Amino acid sequence: MAGNYELYKDSAGGFRFRLKAGNGEIIATSESYASKASAQNGIASVKTNADSPTVDLT
Repeated sequence: MAGNYELYKDSAGGFRFRLKAGNGEIIATSESYASKASAQNGIASVKTNADSPTVDLT
């Protein structure tokens, strides 16, 4: 099963998303956004930038 993004309202009434792996494990959780559209833009940004190279700073 592929991973997915879950869009939800947080306890303060903001919008957040979390990225879940295929096994249901949460990989990442977003900041709180004031609007649903902003959270959806955040998801789009992660999708666009997820294939970026890794920078090893160690």
